[in-house]
Amino acid sequence: MSGHGFHVHGPHDHELEHAAHSNDNFSSKIAVMTAIMATVGALIGYEGGATQNQAAMLKNSAAITKTDAANSWNHYQAKSNKQNLAELALSIPGVEAEKYKSDIERYKKEKENLKKEAEAFEKQVVELEASSEAALHQHHRWAQSMTAVQIAISLAAIALLTKKKWLEYGSYAVATAGIGIAALAWMHI
Repeated sequence: MSGHGFHVHGPHDHELEHAAHSNDNFSSKIAVMTAIMATVGALIGYEGGATQNQAAMLKNSAAITKTDAANSWNHYQAKSNKQNLAELALSIPGVEAEKYKSDIERYKKEKENLKKEAEAFEKQVVELEASSEAALHQHHRWAQSMTAVQIAISLAAIALLTKKKWLEYGSYAVATAGIGIAALAWMHI
């Protein structure tokens, strides 16, 4: 505390003040690199979360579209049943055959359209699931990149505490690898 020209602070405050006013290049360089790595890590983390959400949304869309395909196939089956009943009715003596023949033709045409619709839904499901898998792969790349950046930050902290140059270089190498993996994620590789 400060009062009437008398100032008292703890050992931690003294070390921070000393570091701020010293010309320790090693510490300054590590501090700047750690701040840069933390910023890059935040961006990588954002991208990782975004691709994970995208993968989940695509998977959800695939599930909804699967339901649409199943509904179309159920509708197709219902028309098939009606067609079968109309065909059966033709064999009953004394029924109005022309009415059932026109119903049979109508059901055949309706079934064709329903079949095309159901197959289109199934094709869309395959595309959505493939897109989801691609987004999930990209998410894994972002996660690998983020892990490397976090390890690099930890190595930088250890280098700062131990003043070991080889740890500083190791931190830079791991950060570079993390950025390389991020580039792969960015390029969808």
